Amino acid sequence: MLEGLKNISKIPELQKRILFTFFLLAVYRIGAHVPTPGIDTAALAAFFEQAKGTLLGLFDMFAGGALSNLSVFALGIMPYISASIILQLLTVAIPYLEKLSKEGEAGRRKITQYTRYGTVVLSLIQGFGISIGLENMAGPTGASIVINTGWAFRLMTVITLTAGTAFIMWLGEQITEKGIGNGISLIIFAGIVVRGPEAIINTFRLLYSGEMGIFFIIILILMMVLVIGVIVFVESGQRRIPVQYAKRVVGRKMYGGQSTHLPLKVNSAGVIPPIFASSIIMFPATIANFIPHPWMKSVASAMIPGRVGYELLYVAFIVFFCFFYTAVTFNPVDVADNMKKYGGYVPGIRPGKKTAEYIDDVLTKLTFGGAIYVSAVCVLPSLLISSFNVPFYFGGTALLIVVGVALDTAGQIETHLLTRQYEGFMKKGRIARRR
Repeated sequence: MLEGLKNISKIPELQKRILFTFFLLAVYRIGAHVPTPGIDTAALAAFFEQAKGTLLGLFDMFAGGALSNLSVFALGIMPYISASIILQLLTVAIPYLEKLSKEGEAGRRKITQYTRYGTVVLSLIQGFGISIGLENMAGPTGASIVINTGWAFRLMTVITLTAGTAFIMWLGEQITEKGIGNGISLIIFAGIVVRGPEAIINTFRLLYSGEMGIFFIIILILMMVLVIGVIVFVESGQRRIPVQYAKRVVGRKMYGGQSTHLPLKVNSAGVIPPIFASSIIMFPATIANFIPHPWMKSVASAMIPGRVGYELLYVAFIVFFCFFYTAVTFNPVDVADNMKKYGGYVPGIRPGKKTAEYIDDVLTKLTFGGAIYVSAVCVLPSLLISSFNVPFYFGGTALLIVVGVALDTAGQIETHLLTRQYEGFMKKGRIARRR
């Protein structure tokens, strides 16, 4: 690792990319502290303190705390993620989008353009909804969150929040193009890890006050290392289905005759299932907080993380969305047809329908294991807080995103090093085997 970091200094282009990425991430974090005009920030912060464990708390996590103080980046990158997921799902249902997705770079550019339009539309809708909701909200002391209500405030809020999301989207695209790593993922990553120092300070505060013992903290650190190691191991895990290509003659040249493999990830759905599951379960709790009725309050209290009913629903939805999202994004029939078209086959399996059934069977088993793994990681924070009174959320969607983005970014840096014959983050012998 240290040798790999030293080699980064030998490549000026890679240095520029990394510095450019850090600069734009710094711009994002500065913007997350610029408040939207017309808001009583103290009353808003007190309200969000009560809204922990609801959909607002989930969005605030992805926005890096920008929603709790209603900064110009309050919507964060969630509208872009939602638009991307919607377009991805519509690609399966709408033939025109499916055709675009198969047209290479030109088709991807067109889909990206539609995603941007969808992001703006969703930002306008969410911004207007937030402005209306803020006018009807008050802090615990009864102080109004909005200083001057009316259409002037609503329009200003909608324009400000939409412009903020569009700017974040632009930052993400610039990082992807001119920086290192996936820009959108790194923005979410920055919003999550920025809360790390606060968690460390709270832990030391509890240690000095005697509420937590040093032995317990050592056990906690060891468990953190173990969980991160498990996530790295599973996220990097693949089932490689061997594929053999038959020899074929085209003109005077012979093609094929080579062996390769079809890689299937253990967790092919990524972090989409826990995000969808959290949004669906927390939606009733969020609505219930706005309705002053005893029955609705009981619904809100039942949907708090840590309750048995919440955790069971959470796991059930994660498993469902793991299978659903994998089925939407990966079609074994198309893969088998493409293999057959180019003369490829799985040894011992007939090309065509039998190959599709074999791939589907392997993928189903992998998805089930991946769903259990994602459920275990996502339920971990509630178990730590309810059972051991840990002062911060460790695990869950946030940790999956952080580890996944870190692995992807490190992989891209290593690729830059390898293309210039420099030793990467891994040992020389292992890299030589990978070539």
